[in-house]
Amino acid sequence: MKAPPVIVTTRLELSRPDARDAEAIFERYASDPEVTRWLGWPRHRSVDDTRGFLAFSEHEWTRWPAGPYLIRLRGDGRLLGSTGLSFEKMDEAVTGYVLAKDSWGQGYATEALRAMVDLAQRSGVRRLSALCHPEHRASSHVLEKCGFARDQSAARQVEFPNLAPGVAQAADCYQMLLRT
Repeated sequence: MKAPPVIVTTRLELSRPDARDAEAIFERYASDPEVTRWLGWPRHRSVDDTRGFLAFSEHEWTRWPAGPYLIRLRGDGRLLGSTGLSFEKMDEAVTGYVLAKDSWGQGYATEALRAMVDLAQRSGVRRLSALCHPEHRASSHVLEKCGFARDQSAARQVEFPNLAPGVAQAADCYQMLLRT
């Protein structure tokens, strides 16, 4: 099943990104050192970095049933952040989320993540996972609230390039087994 380009939730509209979104993505969250601190991708230093993300996004959408989504507020369309599914196999995907600072603490990450869980299930994903830095308590809380369980056996060493470039660090692996 190919995912819809737009998903509407109670307060949010999740949409497939396109080239016109580059400036807004860069300005709202991708270039912010505080926002990108715990992420597994490097902070964008220029809009060209953001254009690289958009090219990656287009490739993911072509190759797999879904890819990245932008998170916008319903009503005024303000860009809040992004989420999505990154497929490892047709039945295994990874998800995550990033929100601009002024969107923190309002339940948007939980709402967007629940939409991704639903999309994963409808897309035939049987195992959905997410990586989280052990000190990023807010993100751990969102994952657990949405039904993910920390999998001690799947702990990994990954680079968090905005914390310590080139240094592998412990990452908590959260998993959810889905019925399709």
